[in-house]
Amino acid sequence: MIARAVERVAVVGTGVIGASWAAHFLARGLDVIATDPSPDAESRLRADVDAAWPALVELGLAPHASRSRLRFVPELESAVADVDFVQENGPEREDVKRELFRRIGEAAAPDVILASSSSGFGPSVFQDAARNPERVLVGHPFNPPHLVPLVEVVGGRATSDEALEAAMAFYAAVGKRPIRIRRELVGHVVNRIQAALWREAFHLVESGAVTVPEVDAAIAHGPGLRWALMGPCLLNHLSGGPGGLKHTLDHLGPLMERMWADLGTPRLTPELKAALVAGVGQELAAIDPAAMLAERDRLLVGLLSAKAKANNLP
Repeated sequence: MIARAVERVAVVGTGVIGASWAAHFLARGLDVIATDPSPDAESRLRADVDAAWPALVELGLAPHASRSRLRFVPELESAVADVDFVQENGPEREDVKRELFRRIGEAAAPDVILASSSSGFGPSVFQDAARNPERVLVGHPFNPPHLVPLVEVVGGRATSDEALEAAMAFYAAVGKRPIRIRRELVGHVVNRIQAALWREAFHLVESGAVTVPEVDAAIAHGPGLRWALMGPCLLNHLSGGPGGLKHTLDHLGPLMERMWADLGTPRLTPELKAALVAGVGQELAAIDPAAMLAERDRLLVGLLSAKAKANNLP
């Protein structure tokens, strides 16, 4: 039976994603027990939470939110032994995931949901290693999780509907925007959509049609602005004017199919990798990376604040 209220969350793995999750949970007024075997993990985690905190303050903290509610426990089993929810953020390796979930499953209470931040694996890959595999699922966030609301919730062969519903409710309660993915896919849904975009972007660079800075500008200063507000199906609907999506599909459908047939299928050869890396280097030549990240977060906070006040967006 999975029905416990969540007041204390274990964050397993405190790299970029895990630290961001920890900051988010703290900002929502929860106790966080974090664990990571890396040297200096605790000091790096606390520094990362401190760096994220000003943006979270600007977005608005939950009552009783405090960085003092963060506790670091070196031993995995002790960290998960007395919590209400587990968010795992270990390396994207099947053997590592299976061993982590074996250990977490043994130590955590049997009614505690065990969620993985895995960006590529479905839970069926590792859930059978855990005791009570019906409570194991994927809760895949987007970087940085303390700012970007979306979470993809994915069940595996053994995951119960009760666990999925409880995870959806928990993520929504802590201010996330969860969507339920109804079957396991390599990369889930959003990474597959992103991969389709990356494939064509890399092909266009490889073919000499555009440079790396130009393809990035094409998205950031064009459709990317609209994508922050609406999804691709709704945007196509608006493109159709009074006729809506039907008009778009009827009139632009043949062009769309011609473009699909002409899309590239690049391979990540050493030459293409080198060209992409060099292009990003050119793009960032006059930019301070730390200042860029700070400005990204500031603009994300502004966008999230504005969207929270919008009443007519889905």
